[in-house]
Amino acid sequence: MSYLYYPGCSLTSSAREYDLATRAVMAAAGVNLTEIDDWTCCGASAAAPISHLLSLSLSARNLALAEQTASDGQVLVPCSACYLNLKKAHDALRNDAESRATINDALEAVNLKATGSVRVRHLLDVLAVDLGERHLAPLVTRSLSGLTVAPYYGCQCLRPYPEFDDPERPVSMEPLIEATGAAVHPWEMGARCCGASLVSTQPEVGLERVFAILKAAKGADLIVTVCPMCQMNLDAWQARASRMAGEKLSITVLYLPQLLGLAMGLASHELGLDLNLAVLGDFREKITHL
Repeated sequence: MSYLYYPGCSLTSSAREYDLATRAVMAAAGVNLTEIDDWTCCGASAAAPISHLLSLSLSARNLALAEQTASDGQVLVPCSACYLNLKKAHDALRNDAESRATINDALEAVNLKATGSVRVRHLLDVLAVDLGERHLAPLVTRSLSGLTVAPYYGCQCLRPYPEFDDPERPVSMEPLIEATGAAVHPWEMGARCCGASLVSTQPEVGLERVFAILKAAKGADLIVTVCPMCQMNLDAWQARASRMAGEKLSITVLYLPQLLGLAMGLASHELGLDLNLAVLGDFREKITHL
């Protein structure tokens, strides 16, 4: 299996552990990733309010570069926000002739043209559909039996494009978690919004979302996610959410490939476990005895 790889900005900075773990797990699974040469920011959440065309063109530039490498290739995107932006651009290129013409007029400034011929895939889509339990289970060298994992999907990997799972009741992580030997925490919060940037702009509202998710995760050993924004909110705001709740809500928060990598026997440094903000001591102790 081979994919073009778009890491996006977060995975080169605040979510570097996500990038490390993704590359390590894919390599261990025999998957070849070719990073898109000269990729740039997808526009994140800041470009669209300023200019719809700018937002589409930034993402389309990366798709144009991907097309130059493999016109019928598949672009693997771990970051849910990047995935959503690239999907929007891809949708415009494929399904709206007027938008395609406008975008390509903008791309002429950098001597590029995009047609939408490449396919945009979220990392979870590739892990769940292309690899799946059948491919990953034989790679497990250390059973994580004894761990209970709360799968957290967030919003953007499934909304508004329900490509590979039900956005209201997603289950695509569950077979992957079970393939490691771990149990799935029963809860209804996996598809609820984490508050996104509200923690910064309207802290009380954002922290209510974080608090609700962390409280519902009680009884699990860790939360696993596939989104850098979700990771940051659930990771970095635990202390404030705990003060709001009047109870301790601390819990380990990992990216899905970090969990898979632990089960595959990959070393902590390969998975960037030292870069996570919330990897609790009792969790580290527990996995050393598995």
